[in-house]
Amino acid sequence: MRDAATIGIWAALFIASHLVMSSARVRPRLVNRLGQNGFRGLYSIVAFATLVPLITEFARHKHAGPMLWYLRGDAPVRWLAWLMMLAALILFIGGFITPSPATIGAPSDTSPRGILKLTRHPGFMAFILFGMAHVLMNGWLGDLFFFGTFCVLGVIGGIHQDGRKLVEIGGPYRRFVEQTSFIPGAALLSGRQSWSFSDTPWTAIAIGGATTIAIVIIHPHLFGGHPLG
Repeated sequence: MRDAATIGIWAALFIASHLVMSSARVRPRLVNRLGQNGFRGLYSIVAFATLVPLITEFARHKHAGPMLWYLRGDAPVRWLAWLMMLAALILFIGGFITPSPATIGAPSDTSPRGILKLTRHPGFMAFILFGMAHVLMNGWLGDLFFFGTFCVLGVIGGIHQDGRKLVEIGGPYRRFVEQTSFIPGAALLSGRQSWSFSDTPWTAIAIGGATTIAIVIIHPHLFGGHPLG
C-alpha cells in the first residue's frame, strides 16, 4: 500500500505542477519575468522533475497496492482496450499533422479542418484514451494512480487550454470552440460539423495502425506480461 501511495503522490505532484504553472495567475507573471522561452524551459524542467520520479516509482512497483478489478481474462474488454490504443495513436499523430490552434506554436487559423472536426484536442484525447485503455487492463491501485494521471491531465488540460486561448485569442477561438467538440464526434453528431473524404486522416491512420501492430508484438518483450499489462 505504501508503494501505491508513493505513486499517487508523484502523480498528484505532476498534475498539480502543470495546473499551477499554466494557471491564469501564475503563467502571465512567469512569462513577464522569464519571457516565453524562459517560461517553456522552466515548465519543461518542472514537468521532467515530477514525471521521472513518477515513472521510476511505477517501474519499480508495478501492480502495487490492492487489486480493484481484474479484466485481463475478458476478451471483449481486451479488444476494446486495443481499439482505444489504436484511436489514441491516430489522434496523437493526427494532432501533429493538423495542429489545433489551442496548441503552442500552432497556426493562427481557427477554421476546423481534418481531425479537428472530430475533436479540437486530439493530443489530449490521445492521452485520455491511452490512460483508459491501460486502466482497464491494470486494476491495481498503483497502476490506477499512474495511468489515471494521463486521463486526468487530458481532461483538465483540454479544459484549461480552452480557457486560456479564449482569453488570448478571443472571438476567433470562441467560434472555433462553438464549431467543434472536446468529446470525439460530438460536433459531428450535433450537426455543427460535417465530415468529408478529404478530412479523413489517412496518414495518421496508416502510421497509427502500423504502430499498434508493432506495439502488440513488442510490448510483452519490453514490459513483460500481456500487452497493455
